[in-house]
Amino acid sequence: MCADGMIRRCVSDAETRKILDLCHYGPTDGHYGPSVTGKKVYDAGSYWPTIFQEAKTLVETCDSCQRQGNISKSDEMPQQMIQPSNKFLYILVVVDYVSNWAEGKALPTNDTRVVIDFLKQLFCRFGVPRALISDRDTHFANHQLAKVLKRYGVTHRFSTSYYPQTSGQVENINRALKRILEKTVGDSPKIWSKKLDDAL
Repeated sequence: MCADGMIRRCVSDAETRKILDLCHYGPTDGHYGPSVTGKKVYDAGSYWPTIFQEAKTLVETCDSCQRQGNISKSDEMPQQMIQPSNKFLYILVVVDYVSNWAEGKALPTNDTRVVIDFLKQLFCRFGVPRALISDRDTHFANHQLAKVLKRYGVTHRFSTSYYPQTSGQVENINRALKRILEKTVGDSPKIWSKKLDDAL
C-alpha cells in the first residue's frame, strides 16, 4: 500500500531495470527525466523503495539524455536574427499532439503558399488530422489556408497569445530544436538548414 492509497505490485531487484528502461525509453523513445520516469513506474502499477534514485542514475548514464543537456555559454549562439542558410530564413515546425512526433522544414519565406504546400505534404504522408492548432500569424490566419483546411475537413483553432500553454508541446520542441542546432552547428551557424533533419 503506497502513500497515495494505491495498491501496487512490489517488484523484485531483477525486474527493476527492465521496468525503468521501458518507462524511460518507452515506445515513443521519450527519454523522460527522473521524476517523470519514476511517475510512469507508479502509473504502470509497480513499486520498489528506490524508484527515484534508480531513475536518476538511469538518466545520468543515458547517452542520449546527456547529449541534450543544458548548453554552456561557449556553445550558445549570439542572440541575433537567424542567419540565412542557403537562402533559408525560417523553420516551420508541426507537432502531432498524440504521438509527440515533430516534423519541420527550412523555408525561404513564411508566406501562406509555403505553409499550405508543407501541410499538404504532411497530409499525404500521415493522413488528414481532425484539427490544426496554430498561432495567429498572417500565414496561418488567412482565407487561402481556411479554404484548404475546409476542403480537407480540418477544424482550425487558434492559440491565444494570453494562454501560451495551448501550444506547449510545440514550444518545448522549438526550445529543444534550438538547443540541438546550437550544439551541432558550433562555430558555423550558416549551415543550420543542413543540420535541421538530423536535429529533428
